[in-house]
Amino acid sequence: MPKLAANISMLFFEHEFLDRIGAAAAVGFRAVECQNPYAHPAASFAQRLAAHGLEVALINVPLGDGADGRGFAALLGREGEFDASLDRALAYAAMIDCPRIHVLAGRVAAGPDSEAAFVANLRRAAAKAAAAGVTLLVEPLNAEDNPGYFLRTTVQAALLLERIACDNVKLQFDFYHCQISEGALAAHVERLAHLIGHVQIAGVPGRHEPDSGEINFPFLLELLDRMGYGGWVGCEYRPAAGTREGLGWAARWGIAA
Repeated sequence: MPKLAANISMLFFEHEFLDRIGAAAAVGFRAVECQNPYAHPAASFAQRLAAHGLEVALINVPLGDGADGRGFAALLGREGEFDASLDRALAYAAMIDCPRIHVLAGRVAAGPDSEAAFVANLRRAAAKAAAAGVTLLVEPLNAEDNPGYFLRTTVQAALLLERIACDNVKLQFDFYHCQISEGALAAHVERLAHLIGHVQIAGVPGRHEPDSGEINFPFLLELLDRMGYGGWVGCEYRPAAGTREGLGWAARWGIAA
């Protein structure tokens, strides 16, 4: 049975950010994840988690300045910014007891220099993260929503993870991005199961509720179970209307709107 985590960067937008933790708990989520928590004190975040008995499944590293900020991991010559962003994420994760951090690669074309920078940065980061008991995640993003992003496909990600060769650097498998970029979702799950450290879901097209559009999520979530995946499944979608009004799809997995 999948363990669903509410992505509070997208869900429960009807509430202020930290209040979304309680809103998620109220409908049955046992974990949350978020993209960019850094505007909110980690101590306050931790207090809300404790008050509602929730875990935090995942945060991102800081994205960088400006509208184009998408991380630094593949940006040659910006190793200092990469290290600073990782250190900030690790410190925040320690305060909220978060065991996974998504490391964003940045906007740069794939090539020998950017690939070498990505591998070197992740290897260096993996040692710091391992000392803190944290798993680092890398995620391919589709070109339609994220033009210019370095990491595009699961094939590319798997090859880079082979070069990185660190047990605590895993694949963040997002069904939404994979469907747009590659399709053949079941085949990808079966091929990549040994690399997957976190899963996210959303409907295609539109990035709305998982019961909308062309993806058969009941089938795919059952496949994850059969493949032995026991981690969290992040609900990273934009509600078509209100969050609670759109949660009927999750009732079979213990979420009650």
